[in-house]
Amino acid sequence: MYGRIDRAYANFQQTFPLFAAAVLIAQALGRHNGQTEWGAGVYFWCRLAYVPLYAAGVPWLRSTVWMVSFIAIWLVLAGVFI
Repeated sequence: MYGRIDRAYANFQQTFPLFAAAVLIAQALGRHNGQTEWGAGVYFWCRLAYVPLYAAGVPWLRSTVWMVSFIAIWLVLAGVFI
């Protein structure tokens, strides 16, 4: 299980910079709306759910949760630029 948690953390380190950049762009441009807030919230909760799913070895659901969290990053960016 330690190896799974370690890999989940490594995955977080790969996606969090994208999320942080999207949120910082929204902040710098002063573009906050429902879509950016919703995207940030979805990212947070999906990443929170991802760790126990990955640690438990639930393949399909954890992949779905990861994909939703990645789409949430794009929602933040779309809320900024659209």
